[in-house]
Amino acid sequence: MIRSIIVDDEAHCISRLQELLNTYCRHTVQVKGTFNTLEQAVTAISELKPDLVFLDVQLHDQTGFDLLEQIPKIDFEVIFTTAYDSYAIKAFKFSAIDYLLKPIDPDDLIQAINKLQKVLHRNELSDKFNALLDNLKTNNPAAKRIAIPTSKGLVFLAIEDIIRCEASVNYTTIYLKDKQSLMVAKTLKDFEELLADHHFFRIHNSHLINLNCIKSYHRGKGGYVVLSDNTSLEVSTRKKDLFLKKVENTVFFS
Repeated sequence: MIRSIIVDDEAHCISRLQELLNTYCRHTVQVKGTFNTLEQAVTAISELKPDLVFLDVQLHDQTGFDLLEQIPKIDFEVIFTTAYDSYAIKAFKFSAIDYLLKPIDPDDLIQAINKLQKVLHRNELSDKFNALLDNLKTNNPAAKRIAIPTSKGLVFLAIEDIIRCEASVNYTTIYLKDKQSLMVAKTLKDFEELLADHHFFRIHNSHLINLNCIKSYHRGKGGYVVLSDNTSLEVSTRKKDLFLKKVENTVFFS
């Protein structure tokens, strides 16, 4: 049984989450208490030692991040509950932080709890939290960091350091500017969705590239690009027109 507490400054949100947990997760999650201020929550975490904290992002005039910064050792899991806009949600995804978007959907809650049961990353939470804060603070898209799950844990990469991603069935290999590569158990579609707003484009079923890393484009039926690591990749014919619109002002044609 997962011992949890709920930290939220809105009574109706606490009631809603309790109701959902009782209906869908009563055999896996036990709520040991609910708290609506940062001070109460800090004390409760120290005394109750929960396995999981459902943490509202905004707590009166403070935040859930302020709470975590007051905890000497974060040895519990955190699932943020938030009404943040899509821009901030992207930061949560980049940082591999679990979150539930208000109003909380039962399927999303079940999925989050199932994920929590399968994989515990307590020793990585501090790194994920720091990456999340960095991503929320920076206004430079290229400076944002993305959490990459590996067999040993998480690797945090600056988006600008990624040259390309290559698909291999349900795996993706990420190629970096320092000539290293990482194989990740995620599909290329996952990375396409995550990086779509950061000047990446899928030129082929198997290839997602950083448009800032193109050295040249060579014409042909679909043509091909040469990247900064001197890799040559074909552009599919059905992607050609959209690709050219994306890059016509940034690359040299031959």
